[in-house]
Amino acid sequence: MALNTSADAPLPVGEVSRLIGGWIDRLGAVWVEGQITQLSRRPGAGVVFLTLRDPSYDISVSVTCFRQVFEAVADVVSEGARVVVLAKPEWYAPRGQLSLRATEIKPVGVGELLARLEQLKKSLAGEGLFAADRKKALPFLPQLIGLVCGRASAAERDVLENARHRWPAVRFEVRNVPVQGVHAVPQVVQAVKELDALDAVDVIIVARGGGSVEDLLPFSDEQLVRAVAACRTPVVSAIGHEPDNPLLDFVADLRASTPTDAAKKVVPDVGEEYERVRFLRDRARRSVQSFIDREERGLAHALARPSIEDPHRMVDERADQVAALLDRGRRTLGHLLDRADSELSHTHARVVALSPAATLQRGYAVLQKADGHVVRDPDEVAEGEALRARVAEGEFTVRVDA
Repeated sequence: MALNTSADAPLPVGEVSRLIGGWIDRLGAVWVEGQITQLSRRPGAGVVFLTLRDPSYDISVSVTCFRQVFEAVADVVSEGARVVVLAKPEWYAPRGQLSLRATEIKPVGVGELLARLEQLKKSLAGEGLFAADRKKALPFLPQLIGLVCGRASAAERDVLENARHRWPAVRFEVRNVPVQGVHAVPQVVQAVKELDALDAVDVIIVARGGGSVEDLLPFSDEQLVRAVAACRTPVVSAIGHEPDNPLLDFVADLRASTPTDAAKKVVPDVGEEYERVRFLRDRARRSVQSFIDREERGLAHALARPSIEDPHRMVDERADQVAALLDRGRRTLGHLLDRADSELSHTHARVVALSPAATLQRGYAVLQKADGHVVRDPDEVAEGEALRARVAEGEFTVRVDA
């Protein structure tokens, strides 16, 4: 219930602690799963102290139990083990500290872990995080490789040495983190996010040597899987394990069987690339030479043709034919011109014979009035009217006589 308090009427610390304890005491027992990170078994003490941690969220809680409760599982439970405990929350008022009082402890078996991982795998696959179309292609020659691995580990050495042996100029941005235990997941996730934020990093390798199912649990953590799925940089999973696969293998853009295999898949071999370049260069040279030889043969064949070898031969063969056609054309044109000239002369003679001038040449005359009107009828003139008479050689004036 909410308390009525104010700056003028505050509650003492002891009262607040007592109230919190009262609320917590009303809570029932719960089953809790976690990983044991600290274990204290003092000789002769009747109580065992341990710390239970959630590696995915970096949260811990103190747990106490009677010695006989822990002795029941002491042979199979140690620091780093995953357990399930039945415990009731308790509040220690003098220190304001929350803890769990365990009445039963059960180790989490490998089969149970694998079953939970399989269930998580199906759930993430249903979200499409493992889909092939989400996977990004690796660059042919990465200039800067991000590497997440254990400090001074064999996995780090294998990746660095093999990559530099294959391509000496390759550079690395290394993040050394715990690769097992309670601190592995948050630090691996943080390292992956840091490398993904660097624009210069072309690909990220998450590497670790082999180990048991429990040792590889951090690489099946849901938080890590989602962090890798959100990366814009291609991620390579290089966890040395067979035959089990952590979930990191399914979400990564490329899966390598070992750190050495990752170096071989991410970095090309300079010797192999040189041989490939030499092979392609020789192949290109042979192709060009073959093309030149083929074109030279074609050119030689074309030059050997009679029309190219003696280009004037065809002209000479057609010269007589052209001359004959030219002469024929000239004769035809001459006949046409002669015929046209004859027809023109005949037409000219007819025109001349029928012209008014020819009539005048025969002694006829044309009488015209003063206005130029030709006289055709005697009734058209009057006595004493002056007319103009036109003859072949000129004209003169006449006057009408009654």
